[in-house]
Amino acid sequence: MEKIRIEALSKTYASKGGRVTALEKVDLAIQQNEFITLVGPSGCGKSTLLKLIGVLIRPSRGVLLYDGAPLSQPPRDIGMVFQEAVLLQWRTVLDNVLLPAEILGLDKTSARARAMHLLELVGLAGFEDRFPRELSGGMQQRASICRALIHDPSVLLMDEPFAALDAMTREELGFELMRIWDTDKKTVVFVTHNITEAILLADRVVAMSPRPGRIAKIVDIDLPRPRTIDMEFTSQFKSYSDQIRAVIYHGGGVGKR
Repeated sequence: MEKIRIEALSKTYASKGGRVTALEKVDLAIQQNEFITLVGPSGCGKSTLLKLIGVLIRPSRGVLLYDGAPLSQPPRDIGMVFQEAVLLQWRTVLDNVLLPAEILGLDKTSARARAMHLLELVGLAGFEDRFPRELSGGMQQRASICRALIHDPSVLLMDEPFAALDAMTREELGFELMRIWDTDKKTVVFVTHNITEAILLADRVVAMSPRPGRIAKIVDIDLPRPRTIDMEFTSQFKSYSDQIRAVIYHGGGVGKR
């Protein structure tokens, strides 16, 4: 079942130096419960595309459909995770996770029960009453993922959520995210600069060209789940990586699947 449809989507920004086109004529269909990763060079419009899907900004041209209907305001069933955890320093971990539930007016008892379940799921049980300053960067990002999931959204948008973390923590959280996704299926759109991460997480990798960003190639990732580190050293994984690198660094395959 199709969850999100993007047709001829373009975004142009006005700046002091003139107009800058970040995205141009992007077409993409995302299926329900599909895990999509967006990868490409800096400035190619990956984050812009994510913000358009979340209706944080408006497109200049094109069509964006969500469950078959045009998107005019942010849907309640979208959760977002950013590069920084952006937790409120004066609220405990539990209270940070519960913030969207408070804003949406959800039942306090059931929201608290779900928050505790999510914290246990990501390995933060026992840290509910801690403050963000008492947590490592990886733990803060785990809390931000819980916050994004508290209202049980059907779509999770993630904008380079692990970019600021060290390699080992990044890898650990990647597998944690896959475990959560496997447990509680969502449609995930995940932005990353890391090609290995993009392949390891995704059902499909969407490789984008330099600005103005276009979809240069979509690579179907036919690796069994659950994914493992060992898969990175297979010839199949290398083939996927080579295809994506050819597009990003050499411009090969623009417009091809």
